[in-house]
Amino acid sequence: MPGALDITPPTPPLRDPVVVVAFRGWNDAASAASSAIATIGDQRGATRIGSVDPEEFYDFQVTRPIIDLTADEHTLIWPEVEILAARCPDADRDLVLVLGGEPSMRWPTFCRLLLDAVQALGARRFVTLGALLADVPHTRDVTLTVMATKDGLVDGMDTRPPGYRGPTGIVGVLHLLAAERGLDAVSLWAPTSHYAAGVVNHKAELALVEGVGRVTGIGFDTTDIRANAREFEEQVDQVVAGDPRLQQLVEQLEQAAEEEGMDDQDLPSGDELVAELERFLRERQDPPPPQGM
Repeated sequence: MPGALDITPPTPPLRDPVVVVAFRGWNDAASAASSAIATIGDQRGATRIGSVDPEEFYDFQVTRPIIDLTADEHTLIWPEVEILAARCPDADRDLVLVLGGEPSMRWPTFCRLLLDAVQALGARRFVTLGALLADVPHTRDVTLTVMATKDGLVDGMDTRPPGYRGPTGIVGVLHLLAAERGLDAVSLWAPTSHYAAGVVNHKAELALVEGVGRVTGIGFDTTDIRANAREFEEQVDQVVAGDPRLQQLVEQLEQAAEEEGMDDQDLPSGDELVAELERFLRERQDPPPPQGM
C-alpha cells in the first residue's frame, strides 16, 4: 500500500527514540490517554514528521471528517494519525509520538506500516497508552494496569497486572505486534470512573504521564495536570454532594477499593451519576468531549 504512510526522518537523527502511542475512541475512556500524549507533546515541543493516509484505514461514516463553515475560508479536516518527534536534550533519548483516531479497518496493515516506520527511525522501545471505564471512585489516585515485555521496564511503579480477556482495540494489537518484533513493549492503562465518563479525567491523565516518565526516563512538569486533576475531583464532588443516592454509589466504590473483595454485583449502576454529570456540564455550558472520534 504505497504512500499510505508519509514520514520525513528528522535531521540530525533522533537519539534512541522511544515511541509513545495513543488513539482516541474505544481505547480512550474519559479522553485520558489522548490528553496525556497531547500534554507530553506540548511540553516537549513535538513537531510533526509524518502522517497516515486516512482513506486507507477509516470508515468515514464511523469517523467523519469535520467541516468548518464559520470562517471566510471553509475548511475540511479529515481524520488522521499524526507522527511527531520531540528532542529531549535533558534526557538520554528522544520521543516519537503517535496520536489519532482509532482506525476502522486493515489493522494488520496499519500496524505493520507504523512499526516499520518507527523502527526505521531507530526506536527500540514502544509504549502504548490506554484508558478504560472501571468501577473505581474518582476520589482515589489512579493505579495503572501495566503489561511489559521485561520486568525492569516498569521498576518502581505502583501497578497492577492485567486480568482481562475479551475484545481489544488497536492499542492491544500494536502492543503485542511490537513485542513480537522484539521491541521493548510497555502498555499503560488507566482505569477511569465509569460514572464520570463525560468529563476529561485528569487524574488518569496524570497517572499516564507519570508512567511515561518512569518508562522513558524523560521528565515532565505535572503542575498544571495536578491542578486540573483537583478541579476534576471537585467538579464531580459537587454533583455527588447534591444527591444522596450518588453519595452512596461513591461510598460503595471507595469501600470496594479498600477491601478489594466486594462483588461487582453489589455495586449500584452509575447511570444516574452519568445523567447528573451531563446535566451539570450543560448548566455550565461546558459540554463533554465528543466520543468515538
